Amino acid sequence: MNWIYLGVAVIFEIAVALAASKAQGFTRLWWTITTLVSGAIATFFLSLALLTFDVGVGYALWVSVAGIGITILGAMLFGQRLNWRQGAGIGIVIVGVVGLQLGGAA
Repeated sequence: MNWIYLGVAVIFEIAVALAASKAQGFTRLWWTITTLVSGAIATFFLSLALLTFDVGVGYALWVSVAGIGITILGAMLFGQRLNWRQGAGIGIVIVGVVGLQLGGAA
């Protein structure tokens, strides 16, 4: 169940970043509300996941997977370009996440 909680936390953390980009410095009410509510939900589900994950590992997984999702969705939805260095960086993050999991800390 901890992986489901972490997955939900990641999805809502991605929503935070996407909504925050649309909130334009919190000047657009509904995007601002979406950002804040998504952040609260993401934090809640992260706290549930951290009941079984070590805090360092759980937080690192949350931030890393959400960061990859935000980067990929930014390219897909907002036309942001990815170069080979950024692609390599994503690959390194994935290797690190797999290494954390293989380390048996969760």
